[in-house]
Formats: sequence, C-alpha cells, structure tokens
Amino acid sequence: MRPAGRSVWAPYARTVELCLGAERVGLEPQVGGWWAGGPHLQAGDRYAFSVNGGPPRPDPRSESQPDGVHESSAVVDHHSHVWNDADWRGFELAGAVLYELHVGTFTPAGTFDGVVEHLEHLVALGVDAIEVMPIAEFPGARGWGYDGVDLYAPRHAYGGPDGFKRLVDACHRAGLAVILDVVYNHLGPAGNYLSEFGPYFTDRYSTGWGAAVNFDGPDSDGVRRYVVDNALLWFREYHVDALRLDAADVIHDHSARHVLEQLGEEVAELSDALGRPCTLIAESARNDPRFALPVWSGGFGLHAVWSDDWHHGVHVALTGETGGRFVDYGDPRLLTAALSAGWAYDGRYSRFRRRVHGRSPRQLMDHQFIVCVQNHDQVGNRALGERIGHLVPSARARAAAALLLTTPFTPMLFQGEEWGAATPFLYFTDHSEAKLAASIRKGRRREFSTWGSDPAQVPDPQAEKTFRRSCLDWSEPEAPEHAEMLRWYTRLIALRRAHPDLGPGKAAVAADFDAATGLLRVDRGQCLVLVNLGADELAVLAPPFAELLAADEAVRSVGRMLALPPDAVAVLTRSPGPEAL
Repeated sequence: MRPAGRSVWAPYARTVELCLGAERVGLEPQVGGWWAGGPHLQAGDRYAFSVNGGPPRPDPRSESQPDGVHESSAVVDHHSHVWNDADWRGFELAGAVLYELHVGTFTPAGTFDGVVEHLEHLVALGVDAIEVMPIAEFPGARGWGYDGVDLYAPRHAYGGPDGFKRLVDACHRAGLAVILDVVYNHLGPAGNYLSEFGPYFTDRYSTGWGAAVNFDGPDSDGVRRYVVDNALLWFREYHVDALRLDAADVIHDHSARHVLEQLGEEVAELSDALGRPCTLIAESARNDPRFALPVWSGGFGLHAVWSDDWHHGVHVALTGETGGRFVDYGDPRLLTAALSAGWAYDGRYSRFRRRVHGRSPRQLMDHQFIVCVQNHDQVGNRALGERIGHLVPSARARAAAALLLTTPFTPMLFQGEEWGAATPFLYFTDHSEAKLAASIRKGRRREFSTWGSDPAQVPDPQAEKTFRRSCLDWSEPEAPEHAEMLRWYTRLIALRRAHPDLGPGKAAVAADFDAATGLLRVDRGQCLVLVNLGADELAVLAPPFAELLAADEAVRSVGRMLALPPDAVAVLTRSPGPEAL
C-alpha cells in the first residue's frame, strides 16, 4: 500500500529525494520498497523525485503533467471538483451502442471541452457510450495516445484532470456512459523514466511496441499494484464506466494469478462499493473466451472481448481485399460464422498465422463481443487511412451499417462513421527525438511495402498536415449525401432499440451467403436482413412481412418479391403464422 503524503515506490534505491524547485528533501524508506516524507503540498504545487542523486524525474504516479512528460509533476486535489452526476447509476453493456473517438481530432478544439460541445449530436444519433482513445500524458503536440508514459495523468493539452472530469460529468448528465482506452502492455519510449525507479519492465517477453511490463518477475508486486491502482483511479476519481484494455493478449503474466484476474476481482469489489457497474473490456486478437469468462470457470473475470473476425469477414465481403491479415477471410463460410457466432476462428487453421487459431466462443453471451465496421486500428493502420466509405460505394457502406446495427453483439462506431466522413484517419506522431522520428517513418513505410503499397505514398506520421487531415469536418453532416447517411445510422440505431428481436439475447442469428448470386441473408427471429453483394439485381422471395423496416430507396416490392439492386440492403419483419419463412 502506498504511504500517505508524497511517496514513491523505488525498491532498489539507496536514496530518494523530493525535489521542490532547487530544494531537495530526503525521503525515508518505508515497508515494501516505498519512500515517503517531505512537507505538505497544495494542489498545483510542482514536485519531482531524484533517485540516488540523479536528475529530477516526474512522479511515476503523477496525476498531472502540465508542463509535459519531462518536467515536474503537479499535485491534484480530487475533492475540488463538484460532481453533478449523483443520479447516474452506470450503464450495462448489453444492448448498448458504443462510439469511439479521439479527443485531438474529434473537434477543432481538440480538447475534452470540445467533445462536450458535440454531445447533443451523439445523443440525437442514439449511442449509449463514448469510448475515448488513450488520454494518459504522452510526448509532443499530437498522437494517438498509445505511447503514453504518465498513466495516471490526463493529457494536459486536452484539458488535464479537471477537463476530463467535466467531460465525464457532462456525458452522464446527457445519459452517455464513458469508456476509457488504457494501455497496460507497454509504455511509450520518450519521457518514460519508470526504469529509474524500479523493475517496471522485463526482457523476458516482447510486445512489438516496446519493453513488456514486468507482471510476473522478481519484485513485480509493486508493478502489478501500479497498474491495478491506475484502473481503480479512473473508476473512483473520474467516474468512468468502463475501461478498454488495449492489446490484452500481450499483457504477459505466467504467475498463478494473472494480473487481469487480479484487476477483475479488485474492480468488482470497487463496483460493489460504488454501487454502479464498472466494466472491463479486453481488446484481444487471440479469440480466447477466457478473457470474458468468470474466474470460477477458469477465466479472468472481465466483461467483454474484441471480435476482429467480425470486422475482417465483413470487410472482405464488402471490399474484396484479401491481402495481409485478410487472406484468412476469403471463404464466405467464415463471414457467416463470424456473423452468427462472433468468432470465425474457433480452433481452425489460419493461413495468415500458419497455425490453428482461437477457441470456441459458445460459453460467451452475445453482448460480450465488441464488433465494428471501422475503428481507429482498422482505419488508421491502413497506408492512407481510408474509411469504408473511401473503399466502397455509399450503398455498400449503408449495407455495412445495417449488418452492424442489427447484430446481436455490441456494435461500435468510429467517429464520423455515422455521416460517412470524407476525412481519413491517419497515423500521426510528434516526437522531438530525431532518431525516434526517423525510425517511425522508416518502420511505417516498410510495413506497408509488404502490403503492396507504394512506400512513397505513405503520409509522414511526423508531419502536422497528417494530423490536420485526420480532424473531423463538422460542416459535412449538413451536406446532402452526409446528412442522408446520418439519417440512415440514426434510423438503424432507433430500430435496434425498438424492435424486440434486435440486439443481444433476443433472437439467434442464422447467416447464409450465396456465393453464386452474392445474396447475404441474416435471420434474427422475426427480422430478416438481406444484402445484395452481387453484380446483378436480384429478385428475392420475401416472407409475409408487417413492415419494410429499413431499405435503400432503390429496393422495390412487387407482391412477395423484392427487387434488390447491387449493393442494396433491406431489413424486414416477418408476420407470424404458418407462411413465415
């Protein structure tokens, strides 16, 4: 347990000093590798720590870095914010529609308060929660946030601790939950001083993005405490409703009690104490149900898990792309498996991985799968940051939305998707270290050359214009074609909420794809979704239906026949009775 007052965990240190400007105050060793002491500090006061007489470094648990990742930390008083969400009782993942956003590009302001200004748009759209990409302090003027180095400190350029609290407060008053994306598998390289304090990292494992966090090696108890306490802080002090755990499958831990299990149990205890749900979502490409199974059944006790299979299967069906990781999804049977079960790779051989991949998802409930047509990874990790609307006709993008918002799984939109944003979402950074910047440029171009892209066409991640191109244009929703797409998304979300057979746990999914004609059919109880992915108009015998719930204008009904032009989609309801199809 962290001692009261100004303290820091430095188990190998000979001396630790509290740095207050030019003054240095020696701290006293405490139980468990902690050091503590020094005068009482007020909110806003700057301080740092020196280990073994070294240079001043930010507090590893700094909750505010107003001058950047290399400078002193600032004291935060969590009692100073007056919360206005006393009536908020949390949210349940089952039935929710999520909306992922990046604070820096979501609005021209690029701040938490800028997001607040557009909450009315999200409420009118009908989503239930925003998922905020990482906000932990990271170096430079811009970035995705996955190279954060001060995990406890909301980014000062976004508005710092007070700004994030204002955002969460405003969301709750508007009826929106807040999910925060956190990164516990690695930290960024620039401004990362944790190794000077203790054994935070290990070379026993590799993440591909930096040194792996030491969750199971010697003296790792303090590291585990560092991460678990961070998660608890977001729920307790910032009132967030859920955490999305980035790349949970590369959180390496071979101890008897995995750190994710520990995290799940301690978050559950806090949830009981707070009297509201606290949800943990594992982003993982492993297709392993254990992330979201209860501890008593051998799981980690988290609440939901990613399904890349759903995205990949739909993406290949819509675009025809089969390069790289998409090579595994050319078989239409994998599309229907993902639409029906959440995962297609449930123990079958993967050509991309050249091995058997995944486990059966049968033990999981529908709402425990997070699915999407677009997200920051699937868009931003393309060479040119293309959205689905850049790759396929608008009618086909509408069909994708219909598949997403009639799924039994938990759907997630990506910022601007709802109006078919024309802006790309590119990978952007702002590293001041020339060697690091050059390495990122080179690595990015090398990565896409293996995908068949021209390396010279890959935008420079370090260029400010790369970031500027990624910022949403809020004038677009007023343009006719974008307004039409926005109405389509809004209608589908309302339909999902209103119709008894849509959403999780309502009706099982039976998906079928006719490769000869291109007809994709998805049955949801009394609902039926038809998509023509072929090159020719199709005449489809429809069941007796009470209502054509949603369809392209080009869809024509003649008796019991539906004429579906290429790329058209129709969502119908059956009439009960012996003639039901």
